[in-house]
Amino acid sequence: MQVRGLLLLLALILLAATAEAGKNKKEKVKKDGSECEDWRWGPCVPTSKDCGLGYREGTCKDESKKLKCKIPCNWKKKFGADCKYKFESWGGCSAQTGMKTRSGILKKALYNAQCEEIVYVTKPCSSKIKSKSKGQSPLLLS
Repeated sequence: MQVRGLLLLLALILLAATAEAGKNKKEKVKKDGSECEDWRWGPCVPTSKDCGLGYREGTCKDESKKLKCKIPCNWKKKFGADCKYKFESWGGCSAQTGMKTRSGILKKALYNAQCEEIVYVTKPCSSKIKSKSKGQSPLLLS
């Protein structure tokens, strides 16, 4: 019976310690954060060239902040890195233009970015003809 009491006491102490630690983390966030709730964020501007690390400026009333951000160097989309889209599969190849097209529907606009609801992307058709049959195993041929 004494062992149960000791275990129960240890469990209560552990529970109280974790609750106190969680409270301290919440207080730190409030001290570092701003009371302003209507932040307006600009686009991510790379420090050099057109991709890589950079900063995003935000304003709210009389306050301003800079956040670190990153634009991937393989990101060539004209609709920006702050607009996330869900894309359909690529359509068939157009014989007239030699291009294939697909559309994307806006999934999420980060930092209140101004994004188009639907975007269209094209790319050149592949010059390679893909064979539908993959190589067969020698066991299947006999």
